[in-house]
Amino acid sequence: MTGVLVTGGTGKTGSALVDLLRGGEVRVRVASRNPSADDPDAVRFDWDDPATHPAALRGTDRVFLVPPVNTVDPMPSVGPFLDLARRLGVRRVVLLGSAIVLPNAPGALEMAARVRATPGWVVLRASGFMQNFLGPHPLGERIRRQGEIRVAAGDGRLGWIDARDIAAAAAALLIDPDVDPGDRRDHLLTGPKALSYGDAAAIITARTGRPIRVRHIGSDELAGTYRAAGMPGEFADALAAVEDGIRAGREDLVSTAVLDLTGRPPRPFAEFVQDHATAWADAGPPG
Repeated sequence: MTGVLVTGGTGKTGSALVDLLRGGEVRVRVASRNPSADDPDAVRFDWDDPATHPAALRGTDRVFLVPPVNTVDPMPSVGPFLDLARRLGVRRVVLLGSAIVLPNAPGALEMAARVRATPGWVVLRASGFMQNFLGPHPLGERIRRQGEIRVAAGDGRLGWIDARDIAAAAAALLIDPDVDPGDRRDHLLTGPKALSYGDAAAIITARTGRPIRVRHIGSDELAGTYRAAGMPGEFADALAAVEDGIRAGREDLVSTAVLDLTGRPPRPFAEFVQDHATAWADAGPPG
């Protein structure tokens, strides 16, 4: 029996992908640390527990791979998993990578290179997630509670993308494992337009009627905000340093990959805001 293992299957991208695959009548195995007892296709999967990996992989021939989060080096966990997938005959891995490379984090680059090196396996390099503007992400929580965006990126722009469009691109590569990606084993996924945090704040304000202000801070202060939200220190520092690159214009990129893979353009940020307008209702100060 064959099918698709969706790691991170209950996350923002994974859950949208599961719905698309099931809509295409593809057998899906939904992997997460806390699988739902109500879903017969749910399976326990924990990057920190390699004993959960063989059972999750067994009987599948395709994998949507969401690497461990909040780490600058995913390879100690992902490397052995990729080796196991090859031994078990997995025909296609679609890795959800990042268009933004964390400073001093060569492990992510090594992970992507190992996926690209295997015939039929593909890397999706996604730009910043529009869903970061929603809770429980620290950015979204500050908007909801304080009507404020703290940024170290200045007026730098990013090609924000909706997780639903990432899922659609992944589904296009996973539904039919016989589709040969050829030399196109690496796709940069972005939204239709690059936006600054100021642009995003103006769109949220216009669509919701709630004024959202932007406060410009340094990357050190931003890292402190991330650490206060519970991120590991090394990862918080690296994530905040990314905004220095945004400010310098290095992430001001837009691609046609979503259109190329799915046949439709990615959602604009204004549509995303319209779909989630109630998420930014004034929550008042933290309790």
